[in-house]
Amino acid sequence: MASGGLRYQYARLNIAEKLIAINVIVFIINLLVPFLFQLSESSIERWFWLPKILSEFFAQPWTLISYSFFHLDFWHIFLNMLVLYFASRILLNLFDGRKFLNIYFLGVIAGGLAFLLSYNIFPVFLENTFPMIGASAGVMAVLIFICSYIPNQEMRFFFFNIKLWYIGAFFVLKDIIQIPIGNSGGHIAHLGGALLGYLYARQLMEGRDIGAGFSKFIDSLTNMFKGGAKKAPLKTVYKNKKASSNSNLTQNKDIKQRQIDAILDKISKSGYDSLSKAEKDLLFKAGKDN
Repeated sequence: MASGGLRYQYARLNIAEKLIAINVIVFIINLLVPFLFQLSESSIERWFWLPKILSEFFAQPWTLISYSFFHLDFWHIFLNMLVLYFASRILLNLFDGRKFLNIYFLGVIAGGLAFLLSYNIFPVFLENTFPMIGASAGVMAVLIFICSYIPNQEMRFFFFNIKLWYIGAFFVLKDIIQIPIGNSGGHIAHLGGALLGYLYARQLMEGRDIGAGFSKFIDSLTNMFKGGAKKAPLKTVYKNKKASSNSNLTQNKDIKQRQIDAILDKISKSGYDSLSKAEKDLLFKAGKDN
């Protein structure tokens, strides 16, 4: 019953909440395994963190994504997941879960590449010998995406409202200022994720989805691992009331999607504030259903 309950609760989460749950589970496992099996932390994490040396990276290319699921300590994962939670709520009110994953993981990749390039192009960074871990680059991509897509949208911050673009500018400037102070690789990765989020938003406003190719690549990998599933033999299908109901449901979904697309086009041209209350409610409801 407990197992079934947990599966049910997990299934009810939206895509961002599921990603947060996975990060928390990995963090807990990474804490327990070294203790239970008397291993050093590095003996486990070294297979997943992103090394700064290119030859080591080419031997472990999966680390360009796996590094994002590991965190240094409680505050590291807590702050990352807190920002991701609030930023994802806004993003998922505008777009579906696939768009969220595109932005997040492309941000992770962009941040990882920025980290690798900085340590292999600029000798000044070689003094830092730490590998890369943490979801910050993906989190920054999601945050800066919404700050760029609806910059004038306001959020309640304690006793006053603040525009999203102020929040995005604060995080970007903070990372730029802290590069020479310490953890330069981490701050450079943050900026790589932020740049991806900004470019994604600007291109999307012009009608180009730069994450479409990434989605197709993931789909092809998924189909490859599924293998050549045997096709079901042909059989006679009788039209019934259930089939008719499903057809009507599909038609209603198509109509709703066209309404959402029209609202998103309006946002890209005139901004989020130009929406009516009914349009904002429709976007909010669509985000909850994803």
